[in-house]
Amino acid sequence: MSMLPRPVCQRLEKAARQAAAKSYSPYSRFKVGAAVLAGSGKIYAGCNVENASYGLCNCAERTAIFSAIAAGERRITAVAVYTPTKALTRPCGACRQVIHEFGPKATIISVGQSRARIETTLDVLLPGAFGPKNLKRQKL
Repeated sequence: MSMLPRPVCQRLEKAARQAAAKSYSPYSRFKVGAAVLAGSGKIYAGCNVENASYGLCNCAERTAIFSAIAAGERRITAVAVYTPTKALTRPCGACRQVIHEFGPKATIISVGQSRARIETTLDVLLPGAFGPKNLKRQKL
């Protein structure tokens, strides 16, 4: 059973699939698309963007989240990740940390070429995460 209404899941997954088609991945040839559902209910999509200096690449999930934040959003409730592969791909560690900043209990959906799907929550994928609450001033 999905944690989100089926029409919302379908919109997220469709946006992630469409974003993957825009991927700039000439080095890995591993296209990834992501879509985030913001607190406002709007969906923001992003693709992975590679660079000849590999350390400067950006994942699809972070591209989508950064687009949402640039549009004024501050809360993420769900993230869908699409890769045109049979094996499903979950967000990498860096993306999990960025998702945590804006949606510590966000729903995470992974889809690919098959009908298989994974749906979980970020707190399952990143237990005991370090985040904004850890930086609040503590009374001495």
